Amino acid sequence: MRIEENFDVSKLTSFKTGGKIRKVYFPECEADFISITEVESDFQVFGNLSNTLVSFDGYDGVVVITTAMNKFSIDGTRVVAECGLKGPKLSQAVAKEGLSGLEFMVAFPGSIGGECFMNAGAHGQSISDVLVSVNCWSKEKGLFKLLKDEMEFSYRTSVCQRENFVILSAEFELQKASREDIEARMKENLDFRHAKQPSLALPNCGSVFRNPEGNSAGRLLEEAGAKLFAVGGVRVWENHANFIINDRAGNSLDILEIMYKMHSCVKEKFGIELRPEVRYLGGNNEKEVELCKKLKML
Repeated sequence: MRIEENFDVSKLTSFKTGGKIRKVYFPECEADFISITEVESDFQVFGNLSNTLVSFDGYDGVVVITTAMNKFSIDGTRVVAECGLKGPKLSQAVAKEGLSGLEFMVAFPGSIGGECFMNAGAHGQSISDVLVSVNCWSKEKGLFKLLKDEMEFSYRTSVCQRENFVILSAEFELQKASREDIEARMKENLDFRHAKQPSLALPNCGSVFRNPEGNSAGRLLEEAGAKLFAVGGVRVWENHANFIINDRAGNSLDILEIMYKMHSCVKEKFGIELRPEVRYLGGNNEKEVELCKKLKML
């Protein structure tokens, strides 16, 4: 198992910003992960870091990154995948087998664990439609399994998010369909992403805020004037107000400051407090901590 000390994580994050983490583990299987829990009493777990903002002042703690836990198996319509597997890779693999239900993942940069953790979905499909169970770990319970009905899924959340359970693998039940229909749906999803969301070549973390119930964060932000916002090296994307682009070497403080401006303008105009989708890892920078508390990210 790969272990790094004083590891610069900036190249791994979607925002292309971040600092040094004191110690990082890269487990390759469940046994590796359990071995970490036996020697480390306090650590944070991340997957593909696709929706994580890491402080440019780094993190003085232990982090587990699960991207090397990326194996999967297909048995008929049953699919089992480890948490670090990238969603697009699994989506494409099951499509080749004529299995439908994960077409939406082809346009998502995240990993299986994170997508189950936050109940990812788009284009009329979601994780909760096809999930059978997840294998989890927590400090209090050790290893355990949760069935779909025990996941307490709701919009962009699950019991794993609320209780800080770590998802190690997931099992799905998919449906047989023609490869032509599956691939057509995947193409529609990719075309939609290319038209409505910034290219991954532009450093961004996807949607910044969750949609309030019955409303659109992007519409609220646009009507509040957020498309004009820029702070330091980051800016709100000109084509959709719920995306932040880091195309001028901005740092984590720039991103948090523009997030707070976005949050504040919607609250002032509509009386609605937007909730961030982005997770934060840091704590050494007082200004960042203050902004995270205001944004309820800590």
